[in-house]
Amino acid sequence: MREILAQVQFRGTIRERSVEPYLRLMKALRTKRRVKGVLLDISSGGGEVVASMDLYLAVKRLDQVKPVYASIGSIGASGAYMAALGARRVFAYPESEVGSIGVVYAHFAFRELVRRLGISVELLHEGVHKDAYQGYRPLSEEERGKLQFVAKQSYEQFITLVARERKRPAEEIRALATGEFWSGLEALRLGLVDALADREGVIEELSKLTGVPSRKTVRVSPPRTFLDRLLTGGSNDVGGGLFGRLRDTLQDAVIDQSGFSFRR
Repeated sequence: MREILAQVQFRGTIRERSVEPYLRLMKALRTKRRVKGVLLDISSGGGEVVASMDLYLAVKRLDQVKPVYASIGSIGASGAYMAALGARRVFAYPESEVGSIGVVYAHFAFRELVRRLGISVELLHEGVHKDAYQGYRPLSEEERGKLQFVAKQSYEQFITLVARERKRPAEEIRALATGEFWSGLEALRLGLVDALADREGVIEELSKLTGVPSRKTVRVSPPRTFLDRLLTGGSNDVGGGLFGRLRDTLQDAVIDQSGFSFRR
């Protein structure tokens, strides 16, 4: 049986739809005996709360079976940083953007805009606050306070998770949990990552740990859906690339408003 290292690449905003195939992939990797170690190659500005937690747990469970090293690319912020913390060791480039430990909930109120456009909107609802988060009217003070409380809960959970995984007192992490990011170099000084290395260097480290030669690294990806293949086309297809970018733009624009801080 030829032993290999698996490289799993994740890019883009973390949302349930984009994460689900990776959850299945990482679960499958747990049972693949020939895979002796996994490199999580991640570059993302974060995304939805639950999707980020799911990705973190998938990485954590995989690492309990075989070693997972995380390599942060251009950016490993917010939910992406959380996901990387599930790995045994976290690496970054000196120039990587790392951290952004914080939570943001966006509420849009388009009532004045639609009025100016001459559009009439009727919201028929039961329940005092049922129309609060439909993106039509501003929040009341009571509703704003409730949303702030939910954000606070997610924020505290994030701090607790980082403190546990980085083996640091929660108050030390709280001082860093300002929502800002740091360079990989500064993140190393602050104890948010374990070492600095490019992807090839991380694979070499994983090779030393597992005894599998680095040249036996194989990139593995979740199967692409028919719709995804239809929209993106081939790698050299100009139209496919255009539709792919359009799809990504639309997905980022309509992402669920209850999430970690997004790409800056």
